[in-house]
Amino acid sequence: MIRNITVGIDIGSSITRVVVGEFLKGEKNPKIIGVGESETQGLRHGFVVDPEKAVIAVKNAVTMAEKSSNIKIKRAFVSVNGTSLRGEISSGSVIVSKADGEVTNLDTSKALEDCENNLNLNNKKIIHSFPISFRLDSKEVSGRIEGMRGTKLEVKALLITYSIQHLEDLIDVVSEAGVETIDVIASPIAISQVALSEKEKIVGVALVNIGAETTTLSVFENELPISVRSFSIGSTDITNDIALGFKTTLEIADHLKQGNEIGENFSKKKLDEIIEARLSDIFELIDNHLRKIKRAELLPAGIIFTGGGSNISRIEELARIALKLPSSLGTTDLFGNFKTKLRDVSWFTALGLVVSSRENSGYGREGSFGRLLKDLKNTLRSSLKQLMP
Repeated sequence: MIRNITVGIDIGSSITRVVVGEFLKGEKNPKIIGVGESETQGLRHGFVVDPEKAVIAVKNAVTMAEKSSNIKIKRAFVSVNGTSLRGEISSGSVIVSKADGEVTNLDTSKALEDCENNLNLNNKKIIHSFPISFRLDSKEVSGRIEGMRGTKLEVKALLITYSIQHLEDLIDVVSEAGVETIDVIASPIAISQVALSEKEKIVGVALVNIGAETTTLSVFENELPISVRSFSIGSTDITNDIALGFKTTLEIADHLKQGNEIGENFSKKKLDEIIEARLSDIFELIDNHLRKIKRAELLPAGIIFTGGGSNISRIEELARIALKLPSSLGTTDLFGNFKTKLRDVSWFTALGLVVSSRENSGYGREGSFGRLLKDLKNTLRSSLKQLMP
């Protein structure tokens, strides 16, 4: 019997994580049958700076996942994150194609294409396209647009983009590790599949993923992402501040950051001040962006924190004070067979990749990797034509 196996690979700046899931007949959520992790080297702020070291990290994590799942990993979904990940708002329009004015899927697809064409990509690649709102003959339309009648269809969409160079480097690393990339999925979109409820995404929620070197903020309303922004600050900055403040090693500083037992040489008051100062920087960036998109203090479901850097004591309390919004650490109840360590929010990206694979067609009209591969093929075909007599 053919097994429905899906693999997610999350290559973080600090840790590379691999999750193997199996979709069983009649079950909505996958069963986790294998995991692997390895320390990442060769990445900075989410992009590859040393391919050889990055390949080793992926190979080690994949090998561990293969041993625990007893599955040979050949293909996988890969997450993208880092400072070049952004959400861009763009608008587009199209004249309804049918003679009777009925709007079809073809019309909405063409309107989204026009959104993409109107965006100045400037060495960026569109990973996902999410239509936020539609207007038909200048009137706002709520709900399903297909089947309505009119002349001109307008759409406003969130286009999640990523550096072409960084994307190609990441895909090359995975390929060199012996794994084919099925598609790439933006980290916040993957995380939202396991950390956010449908109700939270409807009423309005901010998902904050604090990694080792980057923090990503994504805002959801009406079940769709309406904004995505990445910042060059993460939990490593907190570790560095602690090491400088106490004149101690990075290992001890990281130990202190996690809230572990403090020795006589370390003042808890001073430690709290150092951590709060750096968290305040992160909260200020979040607040400024929420004000920019007019959502400051206006998200009923509040702030949900994920990522390895969110495992800091009092982060929820401090966020509530600074952002004036309900704040909590991400949790999930999608997996009944969860291993203890997989409940840690640092695993949510890799877990979300596995869940996202079930509905992958919903993330854009064509997979990002499929688009990139098509572009590469078109470039090759064009080159060959130029060489022909």
